Amino acid sequence: MKVNLFNENFYKNRYLLKGLEFAANNGALFVAGTTLTLSTIIRPLSIWATPKTDKENKKLALVKSLASSAGGYLLIMAASIPMARNVKKIDKNPIKYLTPQAIASLGKGEPKITDSKNYQFATQLFKLGLGIAMAVPKSVFTNLLISPFLTLNNKMKHKTDNNINSSAHAVFAKKDDNTSFKGKGSPANREPFTKFIAGVLNLPCIQKFAERFKDSNFAMHIMAITDTLSTLTLVGLINKNKHLDKDRKRVLNYNSILATGLSLACSYTADASLDGVTEKFIKRFKEINKDAPKLGKYVEGIKIAKPTFILGITYYALIPLLSTFLAERIDNISHHKSVDKTI
Repeated sequence: MKVNLFNENFYKNRYLLKGLEFAANNGALFVAGTTLTLSTIIRPLSIWATPKTDKENKKLALVKSLASSAGGYLLIMAASIPMARNVKKIDKNPIKYLTPQAIASLGKGEPKITDSKNYQFATQLFKLGLGIAMAVPKSVFTNLLISPFLTLNNKMKHKTDNNINSSAHAVFAKKDDNTSFKGKGSPANREPFTKFIAGVLNLPCIQKFAERFKDSNFAMHIMAITDTLSTLTLVGLINKNKHLDKDRKRVLNYNSILATGLSLACSYTADASLDGVTEKFIKRFKEINKDAPKLGKYVEGIKIAKPTFILGITYYALIPLLSTFLAERIDNISHHKSVDKTI
């Protein structure tokens, strides 16, 4: 694939630039939003296209996917917006919050500290690391939503698509109104959180950590840790869920483990194979947008967006069909073995 096939207008597209800036400023919410989009459109199609698989197992896998994405998005949105807002304060006025040593160490001589790889890595530990902090609560929320989602599905299956779409629109409209309201508040009330983040960035150990791992594939690693922790937690919770049939639990757990394991393996392979293409894209992007005041943010956003889309497309488009198909077969094999032993 030749990256130069993209014309100059593509690299300067305002929606692309806004999206990259958003990915850099709020990586956790960018990942959650991408996940929500793919899980509500692509993954359901992939799951229902699985051949020779029990319909109820398909339905349960689909409900788990929707519950996980909806719960994850709401939790991440609530936590990441204030996080991103406070990190942005430090971006705009590092002298106010960071020590001279921290600015020198994290800035690495860049005219803007936000253009430094060290600083980008250190602040993304907060932004993307929020996903790890929310992994267990997300799994708890997902487990709680599975049964209501199944009940809601049964009640709504005879309703028209127009009614469903209208309800969904109303929910998201209400959510946006609440977000706008919650976004308002006294800056003074959020200042302690800004100083806490700055205090962590001022630690020499964090500065050394950033220097050592600034060129690592930290975005992919953080997403992988988040997905693994979330899956393992959810498996444990599903086993204790009294509202699900025992046989369905096993299939759902096999599905979850297979989906996470296969998607991470495939995503790391795809990510590594696209390193050369990404570097060419970034080089061309820098050339065309060399005078952009937020160029550093855009490049940082590219590095967040790349693993997000690779992992998202793999997890929500390619793997669900395979994991849904294999989960039922593995359960049948293991179940038959256990029956044979009892006999």
